Amino acid sequence: MFSSIGMPGLILILVIALVVFGPSKLPEIGKAFGSSLREFKNATKDIVSDESTSTKSDHSKK
Repeated sequence: MFSSIGMPGLILILVIALVVFGPSKLPEIGKAFGSSLREFKNATKDIVSDESTSTKSDHSKK
């Protein structure tokens, strides 16, 4: 995912985020980003499992 950015680019992004948001806000932002990513991952799993369940039931009807 971050292979195209490279290590210097990633460090630059982190330094800019530290300057913009400050050291006290970064842990909160990281926690919010992590929970959002987890919810997105769970939602996509649910969608995929619903599609596979409906596809299986469609095949059994034929």
